[in-house]
Amino acid sequence: MVYTNTNKQPLVLVVDDEVEILGEVATVLAGAGYVCQCCNNAEDALRFAEANTPDLILSDINLGGHSGLRMCEELKKQSHLRDVPVMFLSGAQIPDIIRRSHAVGGAYYLRKPFDPEVLLELVDKALWMPHLVRSHEQVAEAALHATN
Repeated sequence: MVYTNTNKQPLVLVVDDEVEILGEVATVLAGAGYVCQCCNNAEDALRFAEANTPDLILSDINLGGHSGLRMCEELKKQSHLRDVPVMFLSGAQIPDIIRRSHAVGGAYYLRKPFDPEVLLELVDKALWMPHLVRSHEQVAEAALHATN
């Protein structure tokens, strides 16, 4: 299936091998006006992301046979997905895993069970990050050209 986001709402790819968590996250995000695509494994998520370039990827760390951390590394290798923010939602509270989630490019790490309000706050921040970076780059480039 090829999905084209013709809406103005941001497209959030949610990846978790637990169907209940997928449903909870999708309900919270859809209630806030986000368009959600849910995948229950990393392979489907990678295929979807490659074809559709979501605005945000929200993933569990443990995805059965494939790690969400490894999936993030694979996503960040692709030029059109490199700047897509990845947010991890996991029950794992091991400091090394949390550090590794940031090292592979994760923007935020939220613990399960999650507070819906905190989830929405972090999603909002993660979605604004690329816009702020682009804006900063445009200002810096304009300043550089103005001095030349």
